[in-house]
Amino acid sequence: QVQLVESGGGLVQAGGSVTVSCAASGRTYYGTGWFRQAPGKEREFVAGISWNGGSTYYTDSVKGRFTISRDNAKNTVYLQMNSLKPEDTAVYSCAARLLVYSNYEKDYAYWGQGTQVTVSS
Repeated sequence: QVQLVESGGGLVQAGGSVTVSCAASGRTYYGTGWFRQAPGKEREFVAGISWNGGSTYYTDSVKGRFTISRDNAKNTVYLQMNSLKPEDTAVYSCAARLLVYSNYEKDYAYWGQGTQVTVSS
């Protein structure tokens, strides 16, 4: 069993930066994905990282602005978000699955509760 707890969301101005964290209990051999869901929209995959950090993925809309990383000594995955836009406003949730990330929600066994990121214009 893995428990995930997100933190670090908040209100930020457009063009600003924020880092959200996903702290996991248990073993670290999990790939992790960050998803987001804006009001009235479906949840979308934003970024993923393999268990050892050797492979990462970003959806097109965040490439060059977001960076996913992990510190396995702290059992924590980070999503650093720069050059934020109002359209990045959403609840950001992390999810974990064995070894590698997936772009698909259905592939994840474990989810955090989510953290709100609001970008003001």
